[in-house]
Amino acid sequence: MLKKTGRLLTCLIVLITIAALLISGCAGNKDTGKAAGGNEPYKIGAVIDISGPSSSLGVPERNTLQMLVDKVNAAGGVNGHPLELTILDNKSDETESVLAVKKLIDQQKVLAVIGCSASGTSMSMIDTVQKEKVPMISLAAASQIVEPVQDRQWVFKTAQSDIVTINKLMGYLKENNLTKVAFLYMNNAYGDGGKKAFSTAAQAGGLQIVAEEKFEATDKDMTPQLTRVKTSGAQVAVVWAIPPSASIVTKNFKDLNMGIPLLHSHGVGNQNFIDLAQGAADGVILPIGKLTVAAQIPDSDPQKTVLTSYMDEYSKKYNAQPNSFGGYAWDAFYLLVNALEKAGPDREAIRDQLEKTQNFTGVSGVFNLSAGDHNGLNEDSMVLVRIENGQWKMLK
Repeated sequence: MLKKTGRLLTCLIVLITIAALLISGCAGNKDTGKAAGGNEPYKIGAVIDISGPSSSLGVPERNTLQMLVDKVNAAGGVNGHPLELTILDNKSDETESVLAVKKLIDQQKVLAVIGCSASGTSMSMIDTVQKEKVPMISLAAASQIVEPVQDRQWVFKTAQSDIVTINKLMGYLKENNLTKVAFLYMNNAYGDGGKKAFSTAAQAGGLQIVAEEKFEATDKDMTPQLTRVKTSGAQVAVVWAIPPSASIVTKNFKDLNMGIPLLHSHGVGNQNFIDLAQGAADGVILPIGKLTVAAQIPDSDPQKTVLTSYMDEYSKKYNAQPNSFGGYAWDAFYLLVNALEKAGPDREAIRDQLEKTQNFTGVSGVFNLSAGDHNGLNEDSMVLVRIENGQWKMLK
């Protein structure tokens, strides 16, 4: 009898253990992103410059992506599938970017990748995503990220390309009869891309580059370069950089009383640039997306609703205003979501749908992508602004 009772107790314990394991297994599936209906999550990844020299770009991008994935999942996900987003920090380093994207593809099995924040880190991932045939949406500006398209079939981007920004600058230079230009640029992929595109545009437009100076992203003083510019006969200086070096050269520019206008690229489109320049940014002119001057654009602008909605959501969540870089992430995220809705969990189909995107109104502009254009933005996506008293003022 005792043996029989013991066997019954043993069986009972085993049954209880099995039941507990089953319950635990169900809870585990829920925690990993399964929706109430049991649909498998759509896995996507992002490689962002959250730390390092490009962190002023990456932090608002990370914040935006986290905010948006929570919003989509709270509304039921994509076609009933929750989004499972993995964000990795590349530390603003190209080698780290390659390691991160390989981890997302090989281990996480993501359907697509968003990133990186900077041109150099973005370009470092291209060979990997091309080889693995994984769609990638960059948040950086250099035209060569998506050109030539025949070698970048799996790569798209949301920041306005170099040439779009330069065409806006060229219009301003011509209107103001500024024909002798000094060009200063960061010694990296972003700066090199800007230099190449600006040189081509200047030659075509009859402008003369009378001084050309480069500096490292980590340099703390650009006075020697600016001293040479001051004696070059330049009527205007154009700088192609991002903070903090963009702020340093701007401060040096003011300290030397250069006496000529200072123009920047859209790489300085955040408050961090103004803050680090310590008052020296006043008077700087640059082309930029409409987000920074959203309150100044007319209500008839097709982007107005998107811009104000993004600003409201971001400021409520983070108690801070978003900037253009966060806007690049907003665009990349929703371009990908729209493609996922149509394509489902199929990398090639997602790529095809991205390429077919037309009239998508985003933060950075109205996107019209095609087999020949993986950026899809033109000069209408930008406005000229001047910084006055630490604030952005739209010129046109």
